[in-house]
Amino acid sequence: MGGQVTRPYDAQVRPEIDLFAADRAAARATAAPLAARMRPATLDEVVGQEHLTAPGTAFRSIVETGPVSMILWGPPGTGKTTLARLVASASSARFEPLSATSAGVRDVRAVLEEAGRRLEETRGRTVLFIDEIHRFNKAQQDALLPGVEDGIVVLVGATTENPFFEVNSPLVSRSTLFRTHPLTPEAVAKLLRRAADEPGRGLGGSPPVDDAVLAELAERVGGDARLALNALEVAARIATGRNGAVTQAEVEEALQRRIIRYDKGGDRHYDVISAFIKSLRGSDPDAAMYWLHTMLEAGEDPEFIARRMIILASEDVGLADSRALGVAVAAFDALRVVGLPEASYALSHAALYLALAPKSNSIATAIGAAKEAVERTPAAQVPDHLRSAATAGERALGHGVGYKYPHDDSAGVMRQRYLPAGAEGAIVYRPGTHGDEAELGKRLGDIDAILGKPPRT
Repeated sequence: MGGQVTRPYDAQVRPEIDLFAADRAAARATAAPLAARMRPATLDEVVGQEHLTAPGTAFRSIVETGPVSMILWGPPGTGKTTLARLVASASSARFEPLSATSAGVRDVRAVLEEAGRRLEETRGRTVLFIDEIHRFNKAQQDALLPGVEDGIVVLVGATTENPFFEVNSPLVSRSTLFRTHPLTPEAVAKLLRRAADEPGRGLGGSPPVDDAVLAELAERVGGDARLALNALEVAARIATGRNGAVTQAEVEEALQRRIIRYDKGGDRHYDVISAFIKSLRGSDPDAAMYWLHTMLEAGEDPEFIARRMIILASEDVGLADSRALGVAVAAFDALRVVGLPEASYALSHAALYLALAPKSNSIATAIGAAKEAVERTPAAQVPDHLRSAATAGERALGHGVGYKYPHDDSAGVMRQRYLPAGAEGAIVYRPGTHGDEAELGKRLGDIDAILGKPPRT
């Protein structure tokens, strides 16, 4: 062809293409966000998910002996994508990521076809990673089933939602479920220090940032490592533009909110939760909301707040509005299902309800009075007519003899003794006068008259 020399493709052209690919990969790595650059390369580098990555754990054993299809369920920024990549790299499998927010059935089928060809050509297995798998509709999830069932791909799905509700049961049944947990502030601070100091992937110590600032940042991100690393990167760029170190001011600007002084292990932690509970008890919804959001903005454990509201619902509202306990428990459940920040609505809902509910501490006083009565009669015996009479032998001993069945009376109450000898006159419960309990108190007066109990004054 006109004296043109034909070069062997593998010897001449392929090396140039590989070289350019390496250059492009290096450029992408340099431009990648700090959170992506600091992604752990081995299970030993993963921080905060030791229940999955420690030697001998089920997840690590599976990864090291050969991947299986799995679903990773946990809050944002807890390493689900990282773990999926490590599943692929540990088995030298091809990693094919798809996002459920943009991929369709056609994309899924294309990956399955290519994965099948790889297997036929003995080029290895394919790990198909689907982020936010709960967003796949039924048709998209059904398209995955043949490839998962036949082992054409190893499916790793990541979700922030409960997979038993949001993922098709056939996919769930063919996958092993692993949960990731929010990182502790200590774990986040460890990741931040690594990112701040490590050359190449990290910031390499420039600009400088001290441990106290990193600890403040770690407390404010709700266990989300990606958010923490992104905030550190933005704060570092701000500090570089100012020719200074990363301080609390830069972190506040990166987070777009002020850092509230709040030591979860110190006096302010106890003072603020005390102010919150006393505001609820005192029926001040404005103060209750102020202290609630002081804690949430400061990074307090929201489950701690929710648990305290459950306690207050019975201790300080009680029978004055028995619905309060259900509202508080529902807020706790909502927090576990949707997480923050969205769960702040449910927590605020419960706080306002509890603040506005009528108050009664009759349950607390009844508990105290019951304990005192038990202490006064530690050897009390169950009256014979109240004892179990399930067998002939028990009945021969007189058990159950004389028991009056309340439903045999139109009032639903019949006069008989329920307390043991020595405690007959004990008055444990004294109803309050607010809300629903006022009506309960009137009913109790009628019951007491039938049972022959003394006045509850």
